[in-house]
Amino acid sequence: MSGGTYTGAWIAVASAEHVRRGRAGGFMQVCHGKAAPLRRIQADDRVVYYSPTDRFGAADGLKSFTAIGTILPGEPYRFDMGGGFVPFRRDVSWWPAEEAPIQPLLDRLELTAGVRNWGYPFRFGLLPVSLRDFDLIAEAMGVAAQKAMAA
Repeated sequence: MSGGTYTGAWIAVASAEHVRRGRAGGFMQVCHGKAAPLRRIQADDRVVYYSPTDRFGAADGLKSFTAIGTILPGEPYRFDMGGGFVPFRRDVSWWPAEEAPIQPLLDRLELTAGVRNWGYPFRFGLLPVSLRDFDLIAEAMGVAAQKAMAA
């Protein structure tokens, strides 16, 4: 994808443990609860989560796509998780999907093909992705992205 062109498709990054909480609650958080990245996303955009680990801070090497869905209307909002942590969230309609390891996709995704340090862009927590890459990831997760958009 050239120059960060807006496609309405995103990869968010979080541990699978945190993604499971979001799926259960119908929301997403990125970048330790910051609002600014969530403001880049628009209603009806599509998002897929990449989880480098299963548990936050662990070195368990999960490296899988763990959730996929559509952003619902509404602005980012604060949510009090207790202990003084009040992150921003966006509501998401999560699609039924299976986790999919990134390894078999590395040479096929525009984002990572031929890139030695392919993990670097994921450090930003939220990044735009081409529609082609999004559809390849969705397919690997057992989702026909176009069908999910129509649902």
